Amino acid sequence: MYRGWVLAGLLLGSTAMTALAQPQGVTEVFKCRNAEGQITYTNDRRQAEKQKCELVTRQINVAPPVRPAPPNRAAGSFPRESPRESESARERQRQILERELASERVQLDQAKQALAQQEAVRSGEERNYARVLERLQPFRETVENHEKNIQALQRELANLKN
Repeated sequence: MYRGWVLAGLLLGSTAMTALAQPQGVTEVFKCRNAEGQITYTNDRRQAEKQKCELVTRQINVAPPVRPAPPNRAAGSFPRESPRESESARERQRQILERELASERVQLDQAKQALAQQEAVRSGEERNYARVLERLQPFRETVENHEKNIQALQRELANLKN
C-alpha cells in the first residue's frame, strides 16, 4: 500500500515537473534499475536511454506550459526610498560608525598601555632580545589591528559624507 502511494506521488510529481521540459506537451516517466537493483524514476529521456530504462507512462498535456511573466522593470514599479528616509538611514549609519570609531580608539589606548607595560617588564629568563620581541609581538599586533580598524572606520565615514 505504501509503495503504491509513493509511486503515485513520484509519478505525479515528476509529470508536473517535466511539463515544461518535454517538447510538444508529452510527458514520459521511465523506470530504471541500477547495478545494485535499486529502482529509480526519471523523466530525462537521455538518461533513460543511457541506462536502458523502461517507459512507465506517457502523458499528452493539453494545456500549454505556464511561463512566468517577466518582471516589470518600469521606473515606478518598485518601491523607492524617499530622500528623508535615505537621509535618516545615512544618519543612523553615521552614528553607528562614530560609536564604533570611539570604541576602537578606547581599545587602541588600552592596547598601547598594555604594550608599554610589557615593554617595561624584563624578566631574567629573557636575556636574548629575540625572546623579548617574541613576547611583545601579540601586543604589537593588537595595536596594529586597532589602528587598521580606526583607519577603515574613518574611510567609511568619509565615504558617507560624499
